[in-house]
Amino acid sequence: MVALSDLASALESYRGRDRLIRTLGYSCQLVGGVLVEQCPARSEVGTRLLALSSQLSHCRIVLRLFDDAAMFVYTKQYGLGAEEEDVFVRCVSILGNLADQLYYPCEHVAWAADAKILHVDSARWWTLSTSFWGLSLLLGVARSLWMVLKLRQRLRKPPEAFTSRLARGKRRTVETQICSEVLTLLSNLADLANAVHWLPPGVLWAGRSPQWLVGLLGTLSSLLSVYQAVQAGRQASATP
Repeated sequence: MVALSDLASALESYRGRDRLIRTLGYSCQLVGGVLVEQCPARSEVGTRLLALSSQLSHCRIVLRLFDDAAMFVYTKQYGLGAEEEDVFVRCVSILGNLADQLYYPCEHVAWAADAKILHVDSARWWTLSTSFWGLSLLLGVARSLWMVLKLRQRLRKPPEAFTSRLARGKRRTVETQICSEVLTLLSNLADLANAVHWLPPGVLWAGRSPQWLVGLLGTLSSLLSVYQAVQAGRQASATP
């Protein structure tokens, strides 16, 4: 009952629903891809799962039509990152916010073109939106790597520096931050591999990943995101 109530609580929020839809979509693509390619006797089931995955992906695209305002508010609040002490993190975050802000309208135009609402070449706009998404992910990877290096430097202090209870608490906090950044790094790398796959042919491994591999990477990224959200919720509830 506790797990069911937690699930219901998560589904009350937009982010919670999006994580669930994303996880289900990529999981269907993973299983469907395996069945179609490796199990000819179950290929019909695999094809249906791939169709379901496509519809869930389309659902997320439609829901993202309303994300521009929230992204704009976040970008405006962050601004030039005046509160960020690290210059590299500040620059990467600003560029990442800009890439995210440009990603949404490009995707909206591509969706509208596919829906015959706008008479433009949807392929060009899908490429633009995927490129901005990939750029954002690449910047996220750079930020996480930098943060892990900086945090590990803090842990290289002499052991006697962490003898007091307060110091040991700070060490645990840093270790938790490192774990969070590593998970974010892995999630971004998995998504980046898929982003490159969806770019036009000729760009690195674009178009070469099989359905099951795209589903596997997406499922991995989604589960890591869900895990981080759960951990963040527990920490928030534990904070007095």
